[in-house]
Amino acid sequence: MANDDREVLGWLEFGEASRHLARDVLHSGFAPDVVIAIARGGLLLAGSIAYALGTKNCGALNVEFYSDIDERLPEPIMLPPMLDAPSLLGKKVLLVDDVSDSGRTLAMVMQLLAASGADVRSVCLYSKPGTVQEPDYVWRRTPNWVTFPWSALPPVGVSA
Repeated sequence: MANDDREVLGWLEFGEASRHLARDVLHSGFAPDVVIAIARGGLLLAGSIAYALGTKNCGALNVEFYSDIDERLPEPIMLPPMLDAPSLLGKKVLLVDDVSDSGRTLAMVMQLLAASGADVRSVCLYSKPGTVQEPDYVWRRTPNWVTFPWSALPPVGVSA
């Protein structure tokens, strides 16, 4: 649902969206050997899609690009721990993120995985009009800022 130039995703709708995306992957004929999340945004979606596809081999890459709401670093950067790239040679990899906003993170990681010899496809809940990397599978397209259920509230603080 849209709200003041925001797209708001709830938990129930997230569950439906992740199963919808898993069906899209399955119907396309792509059967991933590995599901890799771009952390942090892609972690929950990657797990949900991996369960829906029955894919047990999962991993994550830590990439930082956003430093705050609408504030980005000049370029996306990889953070440790790094993925065991040689183990991906010849594997079908499904790369998962929450949104392809600029698309620069998705493009960088797809190139990295392809350079490791993987057959890579990408999936995102949302894609934005200005993205440089359109996901292979996308649930919705929106120009709006997206509020996800896992990041709608601030971090839990320690109360005295």
